[in-house]
Amino acid sequence: MTNSKDVWQQPEIISWSQILLNSYEKLLKKPLMERKGDRLEQAKALFLAPFVVVSHGTESDPILNYGNQMALTLWETSWQDFIATPSRLTAEPIDREERERMLALAAQQGFINDYRGIRISKTGRRFLIGGAIVWNLTDFQNRVLGQAATFSQWSFLE
Repeated sequence: MTNSKDVWQQPEIISWSQILLNSYEKLLKKPLMERKGDRLEQAKALFLAPFVVVSHGTESDPILNYGNQMALTLWETSWQDFIATPSRLTAEPIDREERERMLALAAQQGFINDYRGIRISKTGRRFLIGGAIVWNLTDFQNRVLGQAATFSQWSFLE
């Protein structure tokens, strides 16, 4: 089992962090965060950032494949549990249709910004996110690898 504190040091996470950062900058024409140091330092900074960053792959029922420490804390889960979760389960059943529309729009346009919606943690705690940016993840050959989201605004609803 991987300790979430060490996640950012794994070679595949270092590479995925570059995809997250590069895709964001390519689509939004600005950096997600200041990029200092080498790829390892950037992976650490992204994992420990004071805002949420999550992503999922391209499966028919996409599975979460990245969540930084802020995301793990907000969703009240471990790294291992998080990356085994279908991303649709981050929203309650009643909110999933709206979430699907938002993801489809982001897929079509490349990104969307200022999204807001209700999400649910692993323990059932509901929270409203605001100001979220959702963007497509691509490699250097422009192949779609998934989608990511970032936000720094949330409030618990209980």
